[in-house]
Amino acid sequence: MDRTDLTGRARLREAALELFAERGFEATFTRAVAAAAGLSPALVTRHFGSKQGLRAAVDEYVLGRIGEALGGLDAEGVDGGALMASLGEVSARLFGADPVLRGYLRQALLEDSEASAALFGRLLRGARGELERLREASGKSPQGVDGGGGGGGRGDEEWAPFQMLCLILGPLLLERVMQPNLSAPMFAPEVLARRSVANQRLLLHGLFGSDGDA
Repeated sequence: MDRTDLTGRARLREAALELFAERGFEATFTRAVAAAAGLSPALVTRHFGSKQGLRAAVDEYVLGRIGEALGGLDAEGVDGGALMASLGEVSARLFGADPVLRGYLRQALLEDSEASAALFGRLLRGARGELERLREASGKSPQGVDGGGGGGGRGDEEWAPFQMLCLILGPLLLERVMQPNLSAPMFAPEVLARRSVANQRLLLHGLFGSDGDA
């Protein structure tokens, strides 16, 4: 990436994003980030306070990109199926086109830290928001949420955003072990499109449900 037109803060953030994606947070030193950005290590402290502050800024940037991509969808007058298709297309395009973004999320979410748990928690809140948009567009809730009473409905409502995130993030987190079992690059556009359609079908109709149940 050409960082010459970025501010010093943005150059450091972009360099940190790439290095964290490649090496992970613990294995990346601020001096390496500064060197990659072509700046003095002292500027890391000046702009971010600490390495943790730099990481927080990268998290905000990544979450902002995801939120901006999803927030650009207009749900007004769109039915649930069409909105889900649009969400699937945006997610596929967002992750498929950016291996650095995929690498960063993989490193960050698998490192087992308070920061990674907090990042997942924010992704989870976002998934809840998208499910709410889908409910409003379709006039339906995940099976069991509206009816059935008792803990079953509440359980579905609790787990629905986790299930959605597993479908989206699972291939990203497991890319290295999934890829040898596939015949084509798993983030190639045609593979992403096929997986997106399969995920939408699963969410709308269930794995063993019939299309008439939607």
